[in-house]
Amino acid sequence: MDFILYEQKGHIATITINREKALNALNSQVLDELNATLDAVDLNEVRCLILTGAGEKSFVAGADIGEMSTLTKAEGEAFGKKGNDVFRKLETFPIPVIAAINGFALGGGCEISMSCDIRICSDNAMFGQPEVGLGITPGFGGTQRLARIIGVGMAKQLIYTARNIKAPQALAIGLVNDVISATVDEAGNVTATAKENLIAAAEKMANTIAANAPIAVRNCKKAINEGLQVDMDQAIVIEEKLFGDCFETEDQKAGMGNFLEKDKEKKLKVVPFVNR
Repeated sequence: MDFILYEQKGHIATITINREKALNALNSQVLDELNATLDAVDLNEVRCLILTGAGEKSFVAGADIGEMSTLTKAEGEAFGKKGNDVFRKLETFPIPVIAAINGFALGGGCEISMSCDIRICSDNAMFGQPEVGLGITPGFGGTQRLARIIGVGMAKQLIYTARNIKAPQALAIGLVNDVISATVDEAGNVTATAKENLIAAAEKMANTIAANAPIAVRNCKKAINEGLQVDMDQAIVIEEKLFGDCFETEDQKAGMGNFLEKDKEKKLKVVPFVNR
């Protein structure tokens, strides 16, 4: 792997897009390496995945314009399919994926972040779909996911105007779940950068997710994703099936058994009030 770093700590793993000199822009090689990395994740061990970009300046600045500039119609469509296939794999990945977004998340960078389950960003993050300014449309799912996440009107505004927005506005419109800042001491010295705190926050969240029953978490992701594609009557059936699939698993037996045992112990500790 030239442009992808992979690290596993216990039940969480981090994928870093490592093309810092190009602001982590997505070319065909990056997409191929990311696809191969996702295929290699040990789903028997990893319960939550973090996706981030190398360096402080950029998460992913977009698709590689140098590569796209000479594409024919057919090649452009094929490049769009390559990106969409990888992003769809990320979106439907069996375990939750947290995007830890530092700096620029433009074009393909915004699109790959939207393929993740949860998005948190540093306070220097910048989001946008600038494609119409380059004479193209978003090609890696931006016209579809952005409208689903922030609503049709706001999505059209961002895409049609090609304007970028900063982290606070991204939080206000629901594009990200949280914004993380640097830690500064009383003397005004930075003791932890926004990127360091961002990764720490992502790891904390990932560990919280990983501590829960893995089959249940996976089924929740599947129920939400699949339910959003159908009407409510069909969605409820999807939920019922995945709810039922949790029963008779070791996770369910242990989880409910522990709860009942704690509840029993709590009741034993209650001292009855005697009215004298």
